[in-house]
Amino acid sequence: MGLTIAQKIIKSHLRSGDMAVGSEISLKIDQTLTQDATGTMAYLEFETMGIDRVKTEKSVAYIDHNTLQSGFENADDHRYIQSVCKKHGIYFSRPGNGICHQVHLERFGKPGKTLIGSDSHTPTGGGIGMLAFGAGGLDVAVAMGGGAYYITMPKMYKVNLTGKLNPFVTAKDVSLEVLRILSVKGGVGAIIEWGGEGVKTLSVPERATITNMGTELGATTSIFPSDEITREFLKKEGREEDYIPLASDEDAVYDRIIDIDLSSLKPLIACPHSPDNIVTVESLKGTKVDQVCIGSCTNSSLFDMLKVAALLKGRTISDSVSLSISPGSKQVLTMLADCGALSDIIASGARVLECACGPCIGMGFSPNSAGVSLRTFNRNFEGRSGTKDGKVYLVSPETAVAAAITGEITDPRELGIMPEVTMPESFLINDTAIIPPADEKDSKDIEVLRGPNIKKFPEEKKQQNCLSAELVLKVGDNITTDHIMPAGAKILPYRSNIPYLSKFCFAVCDESFSERALKAGESIIVGGSNYGQGSSREHAALVPMYLGVRCVIAKSFARIHVANLINAGIMPLTFKNADDYDKLSQSDKLKIDNIYAGMDCGEMTLENISNGEKIELVCSFTERQKAILKAGGLLSYTREAGDK
Repeated sequence: MGLTIAQKIIKSHLRSGDMAVGSEISLKIDQTLTQDATGTMAYLEFETMGIDRVKTEKSVAYIDHNTLQSGFENADDHRYIQSVCKKHGIYFSRPGNGICHQVHLERFGKPGKTLIGSDSHTPTGGGIGMLAFGAGGLDVAVAMGGGAYYITMPKMYKVNLTGKLNPFVTAKDVSLEVLRILSVKGGVGAIIEWGGEGVKTLSVPERATITNMGTELGATTSIFPSDEITREFLKKEGREEDYIPLASDEDAVYDRIIDIDLSSLKPLIACPHSPDNIVTVESLKGTKVDQVCIGSCTNSSLFDMLKVAALLKGRTISDSVSLSISPGSKQVLTMLADCGALSDIIASGARVLECACGPCIGMGFSPNSAGVSLRTFNRNFEGRSGTKDGKVYLVSPETAVAAAITGEITDPRELGIMPEVTMPESFLINDTAIIPPADEKDSKDIEVLRGPNIKKFPEEKKQQNCLSAELVLKVGDNITTDHIMPAGAKILPYRSNIPYLSKFCFAVCDESFSERALKAGESIIVGGSNYGQGSSREHAALVPMYLGVRCVIAKSFARIHVANLINAGIMPLTFKNADDYDKLSQSDKLKIDNIYAGMDCGEMTLENISNGEKIELVCSFTERQKAILKAGGLLSYTREAGDK
């Protein structure tokens, strides 16, 4: 039986385990990336491990999230990260150089290599044939120290593409179509491979848009073949030597195959407040639009921006619309300026923002009160934009431009003939904003610079055999990490200060949560289906851990968040019978006995002291995960077990 692309890379990087679906495996990691919203904590964790030098082939720290410097906090974090990078062998991408996923695709991504990053959209690298995973900062820190990355061996899905996209229909529409088919949890436990003759019609930037959006499916990762289109992209980046061909075997077996005819697709749009709330653009024709944002790691490549510039050329945006443009990298911005496309964008009335994540994470450019905002981003969770009652829709760049020009949701096909966009023969290569680390012999004399907002990693607490605790919060389905630990310009500067950050935990759901959790001492949270979807931010586990949360019981969990909870020493348990969720109420007094035996057999009993109900819970922990929980978290386990 042949192998899929992902199975081939897993096999060549396997350090332990059996490649049987559902079993735990560990992988050698070739590259890591961090960004500044998660990176400070990841490097604090790396320092705690006591390792002098990273052991990966390439590790890169990007500054792309917290680039608004309204106080000293973000600047201090950037200075700290830069000094850690210089000392410990990590490349440092300066503020303004671009969004981590776009820059990594341009300058560092290599087909056939493994990559983990402390950002959930790290699977963007699958567009160039990498096996790339989003992960928590602790997992990234361990990988930088030479440790393996542990996952459950995924199922293999294939999306078989035929035909060719029509004008004004894009890779973003392909992503939205798959979300329509599978939903935000339809990819859980699977790697999605893209294949078929239609793949040959998609450029690397288009492929990267699709693998980026695969994160919203809950997929472990997504990957494209590495072919002549990949080679051409790397050649234009001056990196043709990094090319290797990668394809699945003809007799590879998949757990599910989805067929999509590219020529049959129409422009699609994701409505508030979920990436899988999909309808056609034409069905919402005439809806008034207040704001349009083009960019983010999903749609900020030179290819995307040249199309935007061509559509805006000679046109003026509507008086009722505010339009922002965020190029994905310094390379993209410079090439737009050199060819004159930037002038066409500016002349339309657009506002050009920094090469950073910006509005996607609520870092500026929030919509007006109850405003309708069309964005080429990957997430439209409630409140993520920075405006609690903002109505955010996800669209392609072409649909975004159509709305900016007309002032309402408009099918982009109504704009006429799509202008032809010609990509350059080569890309501008200027890596002056990527600072290499010091030589190993000089690194011992380098001082790591810390600001007053940078606090120590919170103290971990060992899991005992019995837990008696209050149910401090009960929430519903599809609770995201944005609900648990919000982003935004007012909160992100405190990502390196867990005690202060804790004041905002679950504030979207219950503003009194933080105070009540601290008062309770040890506590339990109950959630519905797909608990913890969205960002890989480990703060959504570290902050509850700091507040005393010892266990989260849910109907089901998102993959990365389960790993982050275990890494933080918090037990994730699921209801054996989902209807038992209704038998629990906030403030109930709960008890779980014989936890260690329950971990071994996969079943525990929850006793509701408040009403006498007994509820069966299930779990599926590997021996390593049990040891991590008993140690109180991955950092304590790593120190105790020497798992480096």
